[in-house]
Amino acid sequence: MPTTPQASFASMPQPTVFIVNVIHAHPGKQDEAFAIIKDVVRHASGKPGFLWSNLSRSTNGKTVVNIEAIADPDRVGAFFGDPVFVEKFARLDAVSTSEFHTYRVGELIFPASAEALAS
Repeated sequence: MPTTPQASFASMPQPTVFIVNVIHAHPGKQDEAFAIIKDVVRHASGKPGFLWSNLSRSTNGKTVVNIEAIADPDRVGAFFGDPVFVEKFARLDAVSTSEFHTYRVGELIFPASAEALAS
């Protein structure tokens, strides 16, 4: 019986690569752009190297952002090597323009403790 992966936190952070899609929806198309990128990410979530994704809508109705954690930057090529993924991703062109960027974490900052703030 297959198990469902569970998101969890580790005591020590792992090096992580992030994909950031900034999707500029055409007027009145934010919900449609959100639905399309959600479909794309759900498809990608079954691929090796996918860790998690955060999909967000701007409060002004103009953009959608996908912040996606992946195990390695090489996974981007594997995602775009999948014809189904490419077809789903291309549907965004009808309702938006978008930017696609890959980032590696350079610094991880946690909330300061009360003791650190007092010194």
